[in-house]
Amino acid sequence: MDKIVFFQKLYYRWWKNIDKFILALVILLFLVGLFFSLVSTSLIASDKLNTNDYLFFFKHLIFLCIGAFSIFIFSSMERENLFKTSFIFFSASILLLLLVPLIGVEVKGSKRWIDLYLLPRFQPIELVKPFLIVFLSIILSSRRYTNIYIKYSVSFLVTLSIVFLLVLQPDIGQTLLILFSWLVLIFISGISFVFLISLFIILILLFSYLILFVSKFSYIKSRIFSFFDPDSGTHNFQSDKAIESIVSGGFFGKGIGEGTLKNRVPEAHTDYIISVISEEFGVIAIMLIMVLFLVFIFSILKKVDKEANNTARLILVGSASLILLQAMIHIGVNIRLFPTTGMTLPFLSYGGSSIISVSILSGIILNLTKRKVLFSK
Repeated sequence: MDKIVFFQKLYYRWWKNIDKFILALVILLFLVGLFFSLVSTSLIASDKLNTNDYLFFFKHLIFLCIGAFSIFIFSSMERENLFKTSFIFFSASILLLLLVPLIGVEVKGSKRWIDLYLLPRFQPIELVKPFLIVFLSIILSSRRYTNIYIKYSVSFLVTLSIVFLLVLQPDIGQTLLILFSWLVLIFISGISFVFLISLFIILILLFSYLILFVSKFSYIKSRIFSFFDPDSGTHNFQSDKAIESIVSGGFFGKGIGEGTLKNRVPEAHTDYIISVISEEFGVIAIMLIMVLFLVFIFSILKKVDKEANNTARLILVGSASLILLQAMIHIGVNIRLFPTTGMTLPFLSYGGSSIISVSILSGIILNLTKRKVLFSK
């Protein structure tokens, strides 16, 4: 009898209330990523590392299982428990981010990963991102402080502390993503447009100073100069190969397994997955993936208008913006709209940290878009 009551509660509190359209889009995006991992990118990564052909596919599948569990846990919580749990996880992820300069693993000149006993290598910033959105939204919607500029200042200091830790790694791609997400949140919370533009200009000037006059960021200056003047350096190798793959595939692609340039595209299974997909499945595949993302974002934003709680509204907008901005940066780098920066494509790219991060974010979104159907015995 107790088991029947348990499953009845599960049905009413989760399945009955969950937004099934948004859930279907989340599942579809993850399955698209798993499919491409099976037919294309897993084989490339395994070949380069001389491992079993489908090792990366099975690892991708394991990460998806962990992600599915994360989605269920965060989407099934009561709203107040979600906020409290997010604060705990945010604090823990910040502690891990603080450990990166001390015990982090350096890969290709950047120290962004941590190896802990019995755990796979992961990026702490990926765990920070979903909980940062929740934490900043709570600050900006707090009724404790009536002065909105105090809220902006506190949220800025929190964001700045994370940016500082990212700059030490260095990880400019994630730094820009965090800053733009914060700008979106303070804009939605009611900041004046003039003040927002002033902040944006200050951030641009600060970023320009860092890349022009701080030697640690000279590689970024080289990438930007190479982007505008391809003959000025060798930092266009990755994006050049990505463009070759996209052009080679044409509109409809060469077919599954027929791509050849994908073997020369660096980080094909993570930062350049779009170029690999395009070569075998064509530009039309990129267009369909972009449509999927836009439908997903639009479905979330539709829920914002119906949400009375200001904290939940900010979290939903911030989460949607984070996913959209990251997808735009990834696709933009692949088609040479932006200079080269390491950025995974949410839902589709291989990587345990990235998959679990977007799974937690999806769980939070599903939690805040649930209907309120109460269970009674």
